[in-house]
Order: sequence, then C-alpha cells, then structure tokens
Amino acid sequence: MKNLFAEFGRSIVATLFFAVILCGIYPLVVYGAGKLFFSHQAEGSLLVDKSGTVRGSSLLAQNFTGAQYFHPRPSAAGANGFDASASSGSNLGPTSTNLFAAIAQRISDYRAENNLATNSPIPADAVTASASGLDPHITPANADLQIPRVAKARGISEEQLRKLVEQNTSGRDLGLFGEPRVNVMTLNFSLDTLPGK
Repeated sequence: MKNLFAEFGRSIVATLFFAVILCGIYPLVVYGAGKLFFSHQAEGSLLVDKSGTVRGSSLLAQNFTGAQYFHPRPSAAGANGFDASASSGSNLGPTSTNLFAAIAQRISDYRAENNLATNSPIPADAVTASASGLDPHITPANADLQIPRVAKARGISEEQLRKLVEQNTSGRDLGLFGEPRVNVMTLNFSLDTLPGK
C-alpha cells in the first residue's frame, strides 16, 4: 500500500511539473518569440490605416464588390460568404449540378463586370471558391483581367495599377512551391491609401 501512495505522489508531482512546463513556460516562450521575431504576424497581420482604424487582415479575404476594388475569389464560408466563423468550402463535387450552375453564373457575372467578350477565357480562381472560403489571394491572370475596370473606376492609369499589382504579388514559396499570387486585401488597402484617393 505504501508503494501505491508513493507512485501516486510521484505521478502528481510529474503531472504538476509537466503542466507548469507545457501549459505555462512553453506557451510563454513561444508567445514571446512570436512577438519578438514575428510581431506583425503575431498581431494577426492587421491592415491599419493612417487614422489607426483596422481595415482587415492580410490573411482573410473580405467581400469587395465595388468597381473600384479588385474582387477576391468567391466564398462558400457561411450563408453569405466570407464568414470567418464558418470557414469552409462548398463540398460540392465535380458532378454536382448546383456547382455547375453556380460556376456558370459566376462566369457570366465576371465577364459582365469586367466588360469581357462572351467567349473570353476566365481564370479558374475567379469562379471557384477556395477550400477555406477566406483565401485572400487571386492569380496574376485574374488580377490582370480586373485592371481595366478598377483603373476606370478610380481614374488612374492601367500602368500605375499594374505596378501596384506587382508590388502585392508574391512568388513561389522558396522559389519552388505553389504559384505566384496577388493578395487582394493588401492590394485594395494600397489602393485606398493612394494620394488623393
């Protein structure tokens, strides 16, 4: 019986020791390292304007619908899309008639809002939702097709807008993985901070 209580006591001490290390010290070290070396990311990668107002995060897309903004990918997150508390894809498969109808409608809408010919090819990311429904990135091809609309709505040159798109374009990760992508959140934030806009 004495051995049982001794083992029980050692178990309690070990549990308390590891609780302090793993539930207290380790999280504080990780938090401190994050704040020290990755301050912007640790704070949520927030986009803050000159007045100090948070306009969003560069990690989460928002539904921009105005002609003066670049539009993100469609979203299936939540009832109206772009709901961070309901992040998900549509889970519709390639044989789904609902998916087919939704994509056909998105293609038609995309061509109409960007003044494109009825037979012009559309990038897949312009008409399909991401797995999370909150992806803030679009392809450079998608951004390029939106440039004339945004330039006209903002009264700026397409060349100036192309430079802004390039500044908000990330290349392949480590030069190998993924595809180049344009962050719609940082791009639209940059548009709103242009002098005189």
